[in-house]
Amino acid sequence: MKAFRLDELEAERAANDGAYLQFLRERNMSVGLYALDAGEPDPQNPHRQDEVYFVVSGRASITVGLETTEVSRGSVVYVPAEVTHKFHHISEDLRVLVVFSPPEA
Repeated sequence: MKAFRLDELEAERAANDGAYLQFLRERNMSVGLYALDAGEPDPQNPHRQDEVYFVVSGRASITVGLETTEVSRGSVVYVPAEVTHKFHHISEDLRVLVVFSPPEA
C-alpha cells in the first residue's frame, strides 16, 4: 500500500517551486498534484494520455475542446488524450489531483 497526505504533497510541491508534483507512478497510471494560484494562467498543452482531474480546492473554469464548465472542490473532469484543455478564470487558488492513464511520459 502507498498512502499520501495532501498537506505533505502540497508542501513538497511548493518546496520544489513547481506547479506539478508527480507523487505516484505505476504500470498503468500516474498521479500528481497540480497547483495554479488565483489569476495565474494555465500553461499546459494537450497530453498523450487520458486524464482525470479531481479538484481538491479552489474555483475556476476549465475548457476541454469546445466545452467549458466551472469547477470547485469536489469537481471531477475527464479529458481524453490529445484534446486541448485549460483552466482559466481562476478565482481561488486551485489544487487538483491529476490521474494519467497510461502514466505521464
